[in-house]
Amino acid sequence: MRTHYCGDINETLIDQTVTFCGWVHRRRDHGGVIFLDVRDREGLVQVVFDPDTVDAFNTADSVRSEFVVQITGRVRGRPEGTTNENMKTGMIEVLGKEINVLNKAATPPFPLDGYTDVGEDVRLKYRYMDMRRPEMQDKLRFRSKVTSAARRFLEDNGFLDIETPILTRATPEGARDYLVPSRTHEGSFFALPQSPQLFKQLLMVSGFDRYYQIAKCFRDEDLRADRQPEFTQIDIEASFINEDEIMGMVQGMIKDIFAKELSVDLGDFPRMPFSEAMNKYGSDKPDLRIPMELVDVEEFLQDIDFKVFAAPAKDPKCRVAALKVPGGAELSRKQIDEYTKFVGIYGAKGLAWIKVNEIEKGVEGLQSPIIKFIGDDNTMKIMEKLDAKNGDIVFFGADKTKVVNEALGALRCKLGEDLNMYTKEWAALWVVDFPMFEENDDGSMTALHHPFTAPSCSPEELEKAPLEALSRAYDMVLNGCELGGGSIRIHDEAMQQTVFKVLGISEEEQREKFGFLLDALKFGAPPHGGLAFGLDRLIMLLTGATSIREVIAFPKTQSAACVMTQAPGEVSNTQLRDLHIKLREKAKPAE
Repeated sequence: MRTHYCGDINETLIDQTVTFCGWVHRRRDHGGVIFLDVRDREGLVQVVFDPDTVDAFNTADSVRSEFVVQITGRVRGRPEGTTNENMKTGMIEVLGKEINVLNKAATPPFPLDGYTDVGEDVRLKYRYMDMRRPEMQDKLRFRSKVTSAARRFLEDNGFLDIETPILTRATPEGARDYLVPSRTHEGSFFALPQSPQLFKQLLMVSGFDRYYQIAKCFRDEDLRADRQPEFTQIDIEASFINEDEIMGMVQGMIKDIFAKELSVDLGDFPRMPFSEAMNKYGSDKPDLRIPMELVDVEEFLQDIDFKVFAAPAKDPKCRVAALKVPGGAELSRKQIDEYTKFVGIYGAKGLAWIKVNEIEKGVEGLQSPIIKFIGDDNTMKIMEKLDAKNGDIVFFGADKTKVVNEALGALRCKLGEDLNMYTKEWAALWVVDFPMFEENDDGSMTALHHPFTAPSCSPEELEKAPLEALSRAYDMVLNGCELGGGSIRIHDEAMQQTVFKVLGISEEEQREKFGFLLDALKFGAPPHGGLAFGLDRLIMLLTGATSIREVIAFPKTQSAACVMTQAPGEVSNTQLRDLHIKLREKAKPAE
């Protein structure tokens, strides 16, 4: 039906006859001459119809936006002064000789020939129309290129693409499972995988040595801009490998993708211990483009009468930290109040501050309602430790360590964005030396990554002091986003059972949920490790999108629904009966 794509017609084809197909992007009538911009996957081409070709001219005059057409014509250079160097086809146009309307189109629900502020719900309802826009086509084409580049790199390094099951059993991996009732096993359920974690470990036990998969994963959790209930990850596992080797290999893959697709050299990735990341940046995924750090100031506040600072300064489970913002003294009181509301999202009860106007005048050159509570001497010692300069503002957090880290860590990132403090375009690093466990309020333990992560100590040491144990885990972070994470896995049955014991998982529960894995570890499991990259999040960063919904063809809304297909939806009583399910009647509202 065609000899060329629209976007591939260029100066090399001048004076040649071409046939192409696509959608009418724009129609213009210039004094008896009809101009059509016709669009396909590869781009736009301008077509001119003049009255000399009567039938073609009349047909061109009748078409409207998004009609599907087939056009034959002669390629010619555009007249002087009408070229467009911003278009691939901007140096030529096609003199239309024949036009065939392949399909008409109803009026689009929103314009596709220019930017318009359309609500996301409308865009998602008519996603097939939204994806006709060049911006969406570019993002999804780019996603395809990155996926292909990852496949090539991994296969060149000896990795095998092996699929793992979608219907599996529920295992505790940190989020709620999506459950699928079984028709043939009454009262039993499959679970959709949150990751292929256990299966890829079993593939290592099977001797495949190096595995990868572009895997679909599912998590029933609260959504946000960088989360979806179903998502895609580049899943990787390898045998007879240590942390340095797997980190070096996948770092090479990411650097290769950036170099080939963006012409960006990410350089070497520094490694930062988890404890340093939390202490300096309040986050285990620090954005190193922002030149600000959290600084502990408890030593100056333990003996003051102001309990808001003194109480957490004396409590080992709390933290008092300061964040110096260069040039931040220009912030208005209204802006400070907005930032106070912002940190409240993370549990902070307030946001104390000191503006540095003239540091050489001592406390007389500072502005703040809290100096009288801290004392002049303590205030100046804090300013000295922070190396405060004129024009700075200092924010304070005083609460439980978790609250302070989350609140000031998030504030640091928000201020960095609001005040345009980025010092570079890209900043990548590895975060390492994670704690093996974290303690819950009730004293129980939770694995910081997952229960199959290997600790860097013996089973005896782990059981004796679990909160002091470090894991052999590693996260790759880029611009404050966790691109991927992984670990060296447990390949020894005794160590795996010790981890389960620390987590309070009984032997009975171990056998019920992980018996197949524990059995496999008895049969000569090799040392192995791996990681997984969030493909959606990686493409979001590479394209500059603000949400992963922008880089997924058919995403769900923030309520985990598809407004286009109206999923999830009701099913018939017959289907429910086949699945041995009976729905409760909804409670009637009280009158």
